[in-house]
Amino acid sequence: MANERVLEVEALGKEVPAADAGQEALVILQDISFSVTAGESVAIVGASGSGKSTLLGLLAGLDLPSRGSVRLAGEDLVGLDEDQRARLRGRLLGFVFQSFQLLPALTALENVMLPLELAGADAAEARAREWLERVGLSHRLGHYPKHLSGGEQQRVALARAFAPAPKLVLADEPTGNLDAQTGERIIDLMFAINAQQGTTLVLVTHDEAIARRCHRVLRMHGGRLVAE
Repeated sequence: MANERVLEVEALGKEVPAADAGQEALVILQDISFSVTAGESVAIVGASGSGKSTLLGLLAGLDLPSRGSVRLAGEDLVGLDEDQRARLRGRLLGFVFQSFQLLPALTALENVMLPLELAGADAAEARAREWLERVGLSHRLGHYPKHLSGGEQQRVALARAFAPAPKLVLADEPTGNLDAQTGERIIDLMFAINAQQGTTLVLVTHDEAIARRCHRVLRMHGGRLVAE
């Protein structure tokens, strides 16, 4: 649906208590507000320590803010308990992490099948096979993560993220653990899949070239949004 707001962030703040009594709390994020409409791709950029990954964790409901709100497909994450947030993530979100986060005891095929099975999808194995074929890994279905290269692991992670047809994919430095050439191929693949699926994408990166490929760029400095 055009102009549907998939993500709405309002006056978001995050602070952690000081280690020593009497000291002020450490402010990590302050007064962050923006929204993302269906089908958009948005890059969040900033130096290390600017709060990018903390913000992504709040957008996913993996952590709760000290103030403000995050609405995902109209649902206020702050108003949900942990189990409800987990169910919402399973239904609406896909993730691509810098460190791949594949389950080591599962094969490539089983890693992609898992979120489909958790979501109660029909024909989970057939869909997982199809997705691994789309990312060029039809010959590696039975391989465990330790037998896959970094680029292959990230391809499995892309298949896992997009296979359940999520409303929103969150990617945290998806090329951070890859060499430049492999990283470029992974980014090309991610944007190609994203365009084909019409998925909404929020991408944390320090790479300006990757950021420029998104529809919009949000810049962070010192825990604040400083420019768009």
